Amino acid sequence: MWKPCPFTRHPALLVYIVLEIFILSVKGLNVCTSGSATSCEECLLIHPSCAWCAQEDFGQARTLNSRCDFSQNLQKRGCDAPFIENPRSGSSLLRSKPLSSKGSGVTQYDVIQIYPQKISLSLRPGDQTSFKVQVRPVEDYPVDLYYLMDLSLSMKDDLDTIRNLGTKLAEEMRKLTSNFRLGFGSFVDKNISPFSYTAPKYQDNPCNGYKLFPNCVPTFGFRHLLSLTDKVDRFNEEVQKQLVSRNRDAPEGGFDAILQAAVCKEKIGWRKEAYHLLVFATDDVPHLALDGKLGGLVHPHDGQCHLNDKNEYSAANQMDYPSLALLGEKLAENNIFLIFAVTKRHYVLYKNLTALIPGTTVEILDQDSKNIIQLIVNAYNNIRSKVELSVWDHPEDLSLAFTATCQDGQPLTGLRKCADLKIGDTVSFNITVEARGCPPKGTRKSFTIRPVGFKDRLEVSVDYRCDCSCTYYTKSNSSRCNSAGTYSCGTCRCEPGYLGARCECEEGEVDHQHLSACREAEGKQVCSGRGECSCNQCLCYESEFGKIYGTFCECDDFSCARHKGILCSGHGECHCGECKCHAGYIGDNCNCSTETASCVSDDGKICSGRGSCVCGRCQCTEPGAFGDTCEKCPTCPDACGTKRECIECRLFNTGRLADNQTCQRMCKDEIITVETLKKDDSNAVQCVYKTEKDCVMKFTYSEHASGQSVLTALKEPECAVAPNAMTVLLAVVGSILLMGIVLLALWKLVITVHDRREFARFQSARSRARYEMASNPVYKQSIPSHPMETDFHMHIIKSCNGGVH
Repeated sequence: MWKPCPFTRHPALLVYIVLEIFILSVKGLNVCTSGSATSCEECLLIHPSCAWCAQEDFGQARTLNSRCDFSQNLQKRGCDAPFIENPRSGSSLLRSKPLSSKGSGVTQYDVIQIYPQKISLSLRPGDQTSFKVQVRPVEDYPVDLYYLMDLSLSMKDDLDTIRNLGTKLAEEMRKLTSNFRLGFGSFVDKNISPFSYTAPKYQDNPCNGYKLFPNCVPTFGFRHLLSLTDKVDRFNEEVQKQLVSRNRDAPEGGFDAILQAAVCKEKIGWRKEAYHLLVFATDDVPHLALDGKLGGLVHPHDGQCHLNDKNEYSAANQMDYPSLALLGEKLAENNIFLIFAVTKRHYVLYKNLTALIPGTTVEILDQDSKNIIQLIVNAYNNIRSKVELSVWDHPEDLSLAFTATCQDGQPLTGLRKCADLKIGDTVSFNITVEARGCPPKGTRKSFTIRPVGFKDRLEVSVDYRCDCSCTYYTKSNSSRCNSAGTYSCGTCRCEPGYLGARCECEEGEVDHQHLSACREAEGKQVCSGRGECSCNQCLCYESEFGKIYGTFCECDDFSCARHKGILCSGHGECHCGECKCHAGYIGDNCNCSTETASCVSDDGKICSGRGSCVCGRCQCTEPGAFGDTCEKCPTCPDACGTKRECIECRLFNTGRLADNQTCQRMCKDEIITVETLKKDDSNAVQCVYKTEKDCVMKFTYSEHASGQSVLTALKEPECAVAPNAMTVLLAVVGSILLMGIVLLALWKLVITVHDRREFARFQSARSRARYEMASNPVYKQSIPSHPMETDFHMHIIKSCNGGVH
């Protein structure tokens, strides 16, 4: 007797199934019994929670579909657990060597940077299983660096600068790794018109007649000059020998050279157990695929190595320039990190190319390449601080979902990349896999997961659980089927001409007394008008539109909702007039994706916390918010607070973001520092905050028409200068003394004026008194009538004149 793996061994799975059953029951629909399953295999495909009862005496009086149901329902209806077919998805480790901590040394060939290295998945369609991947960039890992230089005429001063580059670069790189090798190659462009000067007088000297620089070497596509070696003096020697050339148009043929440097592994000397860095130094734009048609080159690039005995690119004048897709594929295939070292005026173009070519970075090269060493070191450190997973040979019928757990320990759904890492940090990724269908029997598929630029990989083999174990006991011409059919998994598949649950009827036999068994309800048509009743069963008609099925032919697989003319949008299956969506899609016509990865902003929030993710796109609910993830919102209440953290960490290396090393990941806005902020910009939001030192920091936040956020901040916070205590004291004392002197002076002035007025009044009165007594002509002395009266008068006069009596 077969023993299918009972789901009771997986508690987490049991919870999942119970939850699924509850949800489906609430909706009033049993997806398993409403399907068209007439065999165990068909039942398994309906839904991952559906199970099949292979018990022979189960449900003889029922329809065939009743054998397909939830496991709990089958047991309640009398199906014993060993007869229930309900396979589950799972994973098993096949190779799991522990992660290494150091790269170079005697064991460098056994360095492990990804765990595990090989696993096997067993997938039931529609069911999910997950596994965990850990990645650790090891310390002191070997580095191969190939320097690919543009030798067109405009790079002459750069060539002079790098003549001793090998020695200096080796000294700097050996601070990062004890195992460093350096190689060298150069390029110009295809030596055909209109890309180069092809007239006979230019064949040996394209600079013929050019007054500024009259002598140069013939134009060439790509020339491999020095294979990777630890003898850096040879690099200097090769550079010393080089002379510049000249081409006709501004773009260069650098992409031809990049592809050859990537695929000619043996001649370049790339080691399997090393980081592969390809530095591409140029001061102009590249030619792209289809540009070759201008010179009559209609054959697309074949992606192969075409270096001749002289180590020169021999197919430059035979094939078109490579496409970005081909270039990215070959770089990833050979684990090569491409570093664009370009001049400032072309930075934006090459920055856009990095989004199309995985594993590439771009750095600004000075006009004479004097900063090339620091540029390479910075690019290397940038590369080593990131881990990003890539999937190779991804089967189309598998759905993969990633959740990254980086150095802060927080899971980030939908991300397969970690940044701001230190050498030796371990990051992990949880990967969920789901099979959307069943391939032909016996099919095994596989795919590979690799960190971008690493040689390490995880090999994943996939086995599909689409078959039931009870099919191993299939028997043809079984007596259980009246010797007229094949018995398998509890049911009979009748031979042509026979009908019935046990093949007990022949076609053509019609029992009119039992036609009611072929009606869904009294008064309804026999077999819903889409079939014939034979042997108490409905035989459904064939249709050019699809399959008609069901106990009463009431169902079909073509009457469901469509989106853009596609049934169930191509993301679901039609079951009895209703779309059963694949995992990751919802809606009446399954056109709405539940994937939220595209809605996750840089801070790990869904739609930056300002909206909701609907069908894979953010719908911003916060007034004023916009952007793909609602990340832009100058008028939001928290705009100044959010941008303040970026100002603090980017300009002053302080604040919350500086502590958890996420500043570069979360703060990508352009920051401009100025001496004085403009206050007349109506499109900019003014922001002010107080620093820890009680200073005031001011900045503005605005959005350009291009969609780029720009922060304009003061170079330094505004801080008030505290007054000198002695100065304040002297000022107060001086003010008091001055006030007193002024008051005294005023008092003295008032008294003086008052005294002078009184004295003047006194003098005036005295003068009048003398005048009246001495010279008043009207005055006539009275004649007293008595001598005593005369004496009295004299006494009064003397008193008035001040006399003494």
